[in-house]
Amino acid sequence: MSTELPELAEGNYYYETLGGGRYRSTIHVQGAWNPHEQHMAPASGILAEALLRHEPRDDMRIARISYEILGLIPGGEFSIASTTLRPGRTIELIQAELTAAGRTAIRATAWRMATSDTSAVAAIEDETMPPPDECKPWDGASVWPGGYIRSLEMRIAEGHRAGSGKVWIHTDVPLTDAGDSRDFARLIGLVDTANGIAARVSPGKNSYLFPNLDLQIHMYREPVGDWLGLDNKVSFGADGIGLTSTVLHDLDGPFGRAEQILTLRRS
Repeated sequence: MSTELPELAEGNYYYETLGGGRYRSTIHVQGAWNPHEQHMAPASGILAEALLRHEPRDDMRIARISYEILGLIPGGEFSIASTTLRPGRTIELIQAELTAAGRTAIRATAWRMATSDTSAVAAIEDETMPPPDECKPWDGASVWPGGYIRSLEMRIAEGHRAGSGKVWIHTDVPLTDAGDSRDFARLIGLVDTANGIAARVSPGKNSYLFPNLDLQIHMYREPVGDWLGLDNKVSFGADGIGLTSTVLHDLDGPFGRAEQILTLRRS
């Protein structure tokens, strides 16, 4: 894989729409581990957008998305193709793949489920986070490099420490130049940030790298709005494998959970 900087789109959005399922990333998508790759967060957002647009049904919603990161995600131009893996009247499994530089970089599958009125028994056990206006501004770019991190507004709750923290994230950067993405895709496009908000060790030389190999998101409610809350815990095992676990919030409260398996490597 070439480490040369890719040809990027220019504009105040994450992706330029080229038509026919093709896109080009901007500097706002630049990753934190390598300058020539895309950050997984906006990449997962554009895949969520593709899943939403694939044969949509008003009587169903996406309840789980499983992202498999199959290698470095090259910056620049790429394509997305969507398909139905398991059609059904009440449950469907759909898929979207991001292909760049001649290979599939991310495979996303989503369970889409029929909705019904279960308000009589609705209950949530996850605890709420302090709202953004009760949290302090936090400069994530002072910890992490890359254009994506610089595109974020972040606010941090009291009690933040290495391995555990509560952080709110917001961006004014649209997902695409079309500017018509739903709240769902834009919020899902922030979730992968969870792996960097309460790192157990500082990234950089003479420390550890801890990229995630996947992103699993389960949602008992569809998220809305433009603020994503991350109530986050990070565990490192003794054999080179770690886990980032996060309760996901919007301004209405918790809506689901995310898990990211990590590969720990000396830097």
